[in-house]
Amino acid sequence: MTALTQSERELPSPIVDRQWWKESVVYQIYPRSFMDSNGDGIGDIQGIISKLDYLQQLGVDVVWLSPVYASPNDDNGYDISDYQAIMDEFGTLDDWKMLLSGLKSRGMKLIMDLVVNHTSDEHHWFVESRKSADNQYRDYYIWRSGIDGQEPNNWISLFSGSAWKLDEATGQYYLHLFSQKQPDLNWDNELVRANIYKMMMWWLDLGIDGFRMDVINLISKDQALPSSPSSDRYAWGGQYFMNGPRVHEFLQEMNREVLSKYDCMTVGETPGADIEEACRYAACDGSELNMIFQFEHMGLDSWGDKWDVKPWNLHDLKAVMTKWQKGLEGRAWNSLYLNNHDQPRMVSRFGNDGEYRMQSAKMLATFLHGQQGTPYIYQGEEIGMTNVRFADLNDYKDIETHNMYRIRVLERGYRHEDVMESIYLKGRDNARTPMQWDDSPHGGFTSGTPWLGVNPNFKDINAEAALRDTDSIFHHYKQLITLRKKHEVMVYGRYDMIADGHDQIYAYTRTLGDEKWIVVCNFFGGEPEFRWNDYGIDKVHLILSNYKSLDNGIGVEGCDESVSSIRLRPYEANIYQVVG
Repeated sequence: MTALTQSERELPSPIVDRQWWKESVVYQIYPRSFMDSNGDGIGDIQGIISKLDYLQQLGVDVVWLSPVYASPNDDNGYDISDYQAIMDEFGTLDDWKMLLSGLKSRGMKLIMDLVVNHTSDEHHWFVESRKSADNQYRDYYIWRSGIDGQEPNNWISLFSGSAWKLDEATGQYYLHLFSQKQPDLNWDNELVRANIYKMMMWWLDLGIDGFRMDVINLISKDQALPSSPSSDRYAWGGQYFMNGPRVHEFLQEMNREVLSKYDCMTVGETPGADIEEACRYAACDGSELNMIFQFEHMGLDSWGDKWDVKPWNLHDLKAVMTKWQKGLEGRAWNSLYLNNHDQPRMVSRFGNDGEYRMQSAKMLATFLHGQQGTPYIYQGEEIGMTNVRFADLNDYKDIETHNMYRIRVLERGYRHEDVMESIYLKGRDNARTPMQWDDSPHGGFTSGTPWLGVNPNFKDINAEAALRDTDSIFHHYKQLITLRKKHEVMVYGRYDMIADGHDQIYAYTRTLGDEKWIVVCNFFGGEPEFRWNDYGIDKVHLILSNYKSLDNGIGVEGCDESVSSIRLRPYEANIYQVVG
């Protein structure tokens, strides 16, 4: 339910720093799993083109396309062998140009993944680099000699095992913070940077509208490459390469040489960045990036290592989200997300993917889109797709999952059942199962055999059913997106937490000039009371609810209500305007 025809309530907005990327809603497409057009079981660009009307109907402004570049696919396209070619499985550059044109004709923009911390080991630069120690491309990557027959240092790869790989041809090791087939580029080499900037301008000149930058805060390494002080055989060395010594220098140079010359959007993936770092990466002066992805809220359900799962706590979620809302206020811009291609499905993680799947999915969307920042929707989120539980480990395709299983079960003796439970909860393939379009075989994703199994619940959870049901999760997302387009308070309003001590309710206000809205979310299956009088509020106007019927006694569309308290239903989420 939404009441959008209340223009008499809207007051002239205070002066705000309006930017199109602040006012946009972004939809992330993971191409391999979105839509297959030719029956080979792999999503492709023509498949995406066939669904552009669907995206237009949802109302999103920007599509973020995960990598479609040429790649041997060791890490599902994040190992790039040619930055200016399209992977054969996805189509051709002409297909890509058709996609760009289709988006533009529907009023949508396109941002591409920029993966420049590393390349594939099949990239021309690395093929040359490994030929000899004096090759002109040698210094494009980070090569070092071993020490006492061991690796140059004890850093552990983010995909497990050593971060170094011995190359027999020259007897030296190369650094790979991720897969062995993803050697890290040497950003201290100015030729590397110049070639990357040239490639970025090539894409921008083709008409894209910006970049999502993969692990961009890892590009600067301490060139001494010291070992971690840990006594472990392989240990975390992030203090020497995460938010490294020259990273801001490099990004400011990128901004001067490339980004400042285009009206483009940039969002950097920056694991481990704190508030102060974020305010440098995404400062309002525009000297580096527009915004970043931070991961503090993504770590609330683990004991440090993501696979060591613990229950998340609402008070911790309130503290983290509020810290970032207030910490960036007036200094930088927030990105808003609860899932992506690397994270579990949000309704399974933070909601209830059983009895209250629809209510909790809508609640989480309301909770997120109501905050200050640019919202990101990951494909399938808008229809409430859930995590998957494949019985056989071989049904999982993610390299990170298989590396973890090998180390924990085969090398360290963990119980198979315990490790599988961690995979069910946190594995990246949860987000990568094919998009569920309808109730036909394989969810309408492909006429062939899908590269990764479709979640068996596609019969009940699919886009076709969501489009038919006017009370669906999809239609709730449409309403949230419409609210942001019509009401500046949803974009630029100041965020303030209320009810911070409540165990079940997350509530906050958005204030812009004389206008104040309140978002009230019940994060659980009970029926807690929310007392308006505790916050000096005695009259509100209901804007949006995730419940179709309003039998909790408050909020009739188009009417102001005098209030003292309300009893929220399971996973209920409402947006109100304060009256008077």
